[in-house]
Amino acid sequence: MKYNLLHKTKYTYTNEVKGYHGLACIMPRTDENQSCQSNVITILPKPDELVMRTDMWGNKLHYFSINSPHKELEIRSESFIIKNSYDQIKIKPSITYGEALEILKTSVPIKAEVWPFLIQSPKISWSKNIEKYAAPSFQLETPLYDCIENLSSRIFHDFEFNAKFSDVNTPIEKVLKERKGVCQDFSHLAIACIRSMGIPARYISGYIETLPPPGKVKLQGSDASHAWFSANIPNVGWFEFDPTNNMVPGDQHIKTAYGRDYSDVVPVKGVMFTAGGHKLKVEVDLNRIIEN
Repeated sequence: MKYNLLHKTKYTYTNEVKGYHGLACIMPRTDENQSCQSNVITILPKPDELVMRTDMWGNKLHYFSINSPHKELEIRSESFIIKNSYDQIKIKPSITYGEALEILKTSVPIKAEVWPFLIQSPKISWSKNIEKYAAPSFQLETPLYDCIENLSSRIFHDFEFNAKFSDVNTPIEKVLKERKGVCQDFSHLAIACIRSMGIPARYISGYIETLPPPGKVKLQGSDASHAWFSANIPNVGWFEFDPTNNMVPGDQHIKTAYGRDYSDVVPVKGVMFTAGGHKLKVEVDLNRIIEN
């Protein structure tokens, strides 16, 4: 599958901004599941400095600074992506949860490699309540893949998708108590549950293609930023799950970055010098290329 992706972020400020220093994490990754063939980042007003770097996880970050006064800031990322043929369901391993724990316990190199995804992180911690919610999915004799899949499915069925309930700072404990949230919340909860069971898990940011109803035209900007997670099965690799949609991510999922949690992969963040507030508008268009 081939896609053209446009991600547009626009800030409108109530007062003039004297200067801005920003970081954008909006360039899709290239890995075993997809290839970002091209990416163009356009920023208006034109930045005085724009530098691309690669972080410790292999994500592409764009650092920029704008010294000229402005009342609007627009960041556009245009990408061409090829999704590789990959079906993780066909290769799911038979390693049990108990065997995975033993490997992590006895193999120092493996545990060292995944250590950042085993421990608490800025937005992911867990309590006895989270451990209690996770426990029914994790039986020692059950294949670890099935344990994680069961947890992801339970979150889908137990929780209500509610875009008005939470924001980027909503605690996982509140999401668990109220049984509602959005894709970011469900991914954070799943990761907290999996880590509390002693298994590495990481947060994935990206996009999901939205298909219109039959006979309807797809609306511009109707696609969405999305979040899901992957878990590590020792000696095998990372496997992805989407608890918001109760599915294994496939052709419709485009990966931007991964990290310990959302704080590692915020799409756009920065420091601005102004006395006023701002309004934010984000539009995403993920268009599949149909070849004759």
